[in-house]
Amino acid sequence: MDWSRAKNVLIFAFLLLNLVLGFQLWSDMRESAGPSLDFTSLDADTQRIMEEKGIQVLAPIPGGTPELPKLSYTYVAGEKGKRVKLAKPVDSRLIFSLPELTEALRSEIPDIADYDYDPLAEYDSDDAFGAFVLHPLVDGRWPLFKVNLELYYSNQKITEYRKIPVGLTTTEEKEKALPASKALGRLVDNYLPMEAVVKDIRLGYYGRDFNSDNQVAVAVWRFILEDGQEYYVQMNGDVISPKTEQTEES
Repeated sequence: MDWSRAKNVLIFAFLLLNLVLGFQLWSDMRESAGPSLDFTSLDADTQRIMEEKGIQVLAPIPGGTPELPKLSYTYVAGEKGKRVKLAKPVDSRLIFSLPELTEALRSEIPDIADYDYDPLAEYDSDDAFGAFVLHPLVDGRWPLFKVNLELYYSNQKITEYRKIPVGLTTTEEKEKALPASKALGRLVDNYLPMEAVVKDIRLGYYGRDFNSDNQVAVAVWRFILEDGQEYYVQMNGDVISPKTEQTEES
């Protein structure tokens, strides 16, 4: 047997196999990533404006139009929350493992499992503390933005928290979500500045405070830009500015 020739054949076979497997992996990744980043879901005018204004969208564009229940919420006992010291500080690295974090804080915040961590939520403070921000989940799926559970940390330890205690009430009446592509198109066409970079798109609720205990929340798509600016698009296409907490209508 010509071992040199056999060796070359085996090497060629392995190279061919690697090429086939690599192509299959690339195809699978393209197939799974393609639909979420497919800008063809935007109409031609929106795509043209994106190109003219240099707008980039780095976040996946969610597909589907889920139905969200109508939501109202009540501040428990009329309270807006106050900072509370933990009996035992918790290592702040646990924020990266929500199950561990939930277990560590369950004794002091019994309903913490009903909240979801929002790494993009802004937190402003005049003291030396930073804070991780979580939002209550509606039906275990959709966050209620602007209603926060804040976990304050210092020296890599979570030492205090502040929770806005609310009771959520949903109805059987549901509202069909505006397609994320249409909500994005609304922003691109009328609101996003030149060279804007969209880094996150998420469906949830926006609760506006009308200085009363009973609040009504609206379903929204939240868009966060790379510079931290936020836009909330309601299901009817109106845009909420969090800076003014007023609805902007074109």
